[in-house]
Amino acid sequence: MSRYPAWPEGSADALERELLGRWQAEDLFRQSLARTAAGEPFVFYEGPPTANGRPGLHHVFARTIKDLVCRFRTMQGRQVTRIAGWDTHGLPVEIEVEKEFKLAGKRDIETFGVEEFNRRARESVFRYKDEWERLSDRIGYWLDYSRPYVTCSNEYVESVWWLLKRLFEKGLLVRGHRVLPYCPRCGTVLSSHELALGYDEVKDRSIYVAFPLEDGSGRELVVWTTTPWTLPSNVAVAVHPGLEYGEYRDGDRTLVIATARAQAALGLDRPPQRVLPGAELVGRRYRRPLDIVPLPDAGEAGVVVPGDFVTAEDGSGIVHLAPAFGADDFEAGQRHGLAFLRPVGADGAFAGTTWPELEGRLVTADETNELIIRRLKADGRHLRTEQYVHSYPHCWRCRSKLIYYARDSWFVRTTAVKARMLELNRQTHWHPAEVGTGRFGEWLENNVDWALSRDRYWGTPLPVWVSDADPAVVEVVGSYAELAAKTGRPLPDDFDPHKPYIDRYTWPAPGGGTMRRVPEVIDTWFDSGAMPYAQWHYPFAGEEEFRRHFPADFICEGLDQTRGWFYSLLAIATAAFDAQPYRHVVVNGLVLDAEGQKMSKSRGNVADPWALVAQHGADATRLYLLAQSAVWLPKRFDARQIPESAAALRTLRETYRFLALYAGAGDAAPAELATLDRWVLGRLDALVRDVTAAFEGYDVTEGVRRVLQFIDADLSNWYVRLSRARFWAPDREADPAAVATLRECLETTCRLLAPAAPFASDWIHRALAGASVHLAAWPADAGRLDPSLDRAMEAIRTLASLARAAREDGNLRVRQPLARLQVVVPPEVPAAEFDALLDVLRSEVNVKAVEHVASDAALVRLRAKPNFRALGARYGRQTPQLAAACAGLDAAALRRLEAGEPVTLTVDGTGYEIRPEDVAVQREVLSDWLVQSSGPFVVALDPVVTEPLRKEGLARELVSRVQRARREADYNYAARIRLWVDGDPAVVDAARTHATFIAEETLARELAAGTPPPAGVDMVQETDVDGARVVLGLQQLTTG
Repeated sequence: MSRYPAWPEGSADALERELLGRWQAEDLFRQSLARTAAGEPFVFYEGPPTANGRPGLHHVFARTIKDLVCRFRTMQGRQVTRIAGWDTHGLPVEIEVEKEFKLAGKRDIETFGVEEFNRRARESVFRYKDEWERLSDRIGYWLDYSRPYVTCSNEYVESVWWLLKRLFEKGLLVRGHRVLPYCPRCGTVLSSHELALGYDEVKDRSIYVAFPLEDGSGRELVVWTTTPWTLPSNVAVAVHPGLEYGEYRDGDRTLVIATARAQAALGLDRPPQRVLPGAELVGRRYRRPLDIVPLPDAGEAGVVVPGDFVTAEDGSGIVHLAPAFGADDFEAGQRHGLAFLRPVGADGAFAGTTWPELEGRLVTADETNELIIRRLKADGRHLRTEQYVHSYPHCWRCRSKLIYYARDSWFVRTTAVKARMLELNRQTHWHPAEVGTGRFGEWLENNVDWALSRDRYWGTPLPVWVSDADPAVVEVVGSYAELAAKTGRPLPDDFDPHKPYIDRYTWPAPGGGTMRRVPEVIDTWFDSGAMPYAQWHYPFAGEEEFRRHFPADFICEGLDQTRGWFYSLLAIATAAFDAQPYRHVVVNGLVLDAEGQKMSKSRGNVADPWALVAQHGADATRLYLLAQSAVWLPKRFDARQIPESAAALRTLRETYRFLALYAGAGDAAPAELATLDRWVLGRLDALVRDVTAAFEGYDVTEGVRRVLQFIDADLSNWYVRLSRARFWAPDREADPAAVATLRECLETTCRLLAPAAPFASDWIHRALAGASVHLAAWPADAGRLDPSLDRAMEAIRTLASLARAAREDGNLRVRQPLARLQVVVPPEVPAAEFDALLDVLRSEVNVKAVEHVASDAALVRLRAKPNFRALGARYGRQTPQLAAACAGLDAAALRRLEAGEPVTLTVDGTGYEIRPEDVAVQREVLSDWLVQSSGPFVVALDPVVTEPLRKEGLARELVSRVQRARREADYNYAARIRLWVDGDPAVVDAARTHATFIAEETLARELAAGTPPPAGVDMVQETDVDGARVVLGLQQLTTG
């Protein structure tokens, strides 16, 4: 009877759910936290999801990485605080409420009522909270949900107010009027980092329009625009003073355009009538293309101005300016005193034009642009229309097209701390590094001020009060106590800092008037970026906790967060504290479908995480996500590949079953370790060292792959396979040293695998050690790796692989014994250790004798095949001559090249260095032996099968068939049997000759060769042995 429990029947899903119940009953997560409560803190920040939508596969991916790192650090004895968080404000929440109540924008919301709308928003943010927690629990992601930070809570909002006042006092929170990305559908501006989250490829129409000069010359400026809807607001055009322009006759028109663009833009392939610099055009007057918006009294209009931003890379080299709808346009308007026209309302529709057909039309609608183009054609201003595909910004939540729109807004002056943000970013360890230096670092280089305020409803109210008598009088409130002091009355017990309630708090302004709160809320990304402080209600509480948990040692989110949470964390920490918010950032790639397409409901290619886990189990799904490719690369998700990634789990399970089956009931003290035991324990220590280094370096894919490779290649397919005879033989117990070695390998492997596959590793660890792996310490390298033994064993494994390949070439199955194998190894393989392992090689490749020879010169002729690319890179035109000369390299030179050493080749009296990569060393077989090589490793196999060898091969094949029949008969592994073998005379003869061997291997107490099985035996089976018909009969004599 085994001392270890049997692996349970049933699916991975069933086993994992049983373990989840056990973990909950044991309160295992709390136990794991308690075990390391006195340890050195390891600070992890959980990026807060919005729980008004269901979690997807990309969330499973990120949470798997986070869980691995946190479990690993906990096992190392670190105190890891894993606080959950919920992002509860902002447009994502509002849009879902709008959908639920069929509201079509801000006008509908205000009719619905802001108070009721925000109440519904608050209720909705936790709609899928239970599903988030259940899925996180199901995949083994441990988070502390008992005290999560919630961005809409009063305590959190107060901390955010404190941060904003701190920025205001430092001169970093300011009011301004600028052109910003604006969503007409949502009625609010977006920040630059939000803008970067929402680009889509679109097909638009651009036009070339004639702007007649008013100098009596008859000349017309050629102006190109991709936004025809902005032409009614045109007040100027810009030219580059140093750019060359030309006057071209086109029919009866004289067109002025940059000479570098004349042919590409309008097909003007003739020389210009006249060339002039852009400076000559500056100050000229022109007629505006659509005079349908009344001009204000102030400001210039219809004038050519200089612009260094103008280029001849595209368009016409003449840029139309509408200061209300473009950042460069706005700056040019300020610089040159241009008129300001904004005939577009906050809803993105035209308002205030003299063209009734245009009034009320949405500016981003294709029909609006078509209407304007038709008018330009009718007026004779249209020159050309072209379609083009480009990347255009969309609202990152509602997916509507954005426009650039001049608005009053409140900004965080991140440009004032840009240099410091760049410096702190250089101190951050990004994984992969190129995200920090490239995508994120380059984006920081182009940093603009953070547009903070939002013209919305459900968000942290901007704590800014302005005098209604003098807008220059501004006060920022940094706490609820300060608000109470300002108003002169205590806040009620049910105080709610959200709209509309907060807007009721006013107080007398200095110098007369009333201080009233500005109507905006703040960007929800500021909420999430404030979590290092607000999760503790700092500075009003939790000061010690904040100090101990800042900065983060580790955070992890998707690539899109370089424009989101990663940025907001850095911007706030730099501006408010001049501090680095995180030390290590792991950036996981996007999860795509198998074809490389982005997953979306509209494409029907979204993978349901619940279905995947139910079918494959959480361990298998996690291992697939971790090991398929480096976690920062885009992940082409193909569920059909999950079983392949999970193959090591099956191997681990079967290895445990092997130990449980053969370990016996006792626990005998191990004798001296065998060479194979010492080798595998050394490999185990090397594995501990390498996995620790990989996980500490946040290369989780490399660490997981190393564990899976060890399970498959080192443990199962080498150590266990070569040790089978030590675990089981008739009438004796398993070798205690082998049992102890395999048990240690399994226990340690489970500890190494636990952060990645927490379920199977826990089940096996409990079975072997009697305790959860999640309460175990991370294993240490015991220093048992013997480099000489390891190199020698690696040579044996290489030679065994080559010998198997030689057998395949000769069509010789592995069970067929052969007489001799000759092997050659490079001199750096330790000779004493290698020779001591030759019996392992002999047994593994099934030969009677292995000869370690110094050279394969008698078996093969070495030849050099030149690598033209490598030679050509260094020697150019001399390559053909050198390649031909390489054929004359002698065997000694070729062996040096194989050993990694360069040689000198003399051609026409000149010496040339030939490196190992310059040639491929090939072998031409000189005998009838089967030869295979890999660099300096060579095997030569004698293919002659003598009659005794043939009989032994048949006996081995016969043993294989009987063992298969035993399994089909469901006999206990130790059951004794009576065996009959009948049929082909050659096979029967082999059975008689090797009867003792067959009986020992199959536990046959009696073997009748050449006798048909009698009626009534347990099993009669007809089978094939080497193409011959054989009948087997089996009768069980004992059950074990």
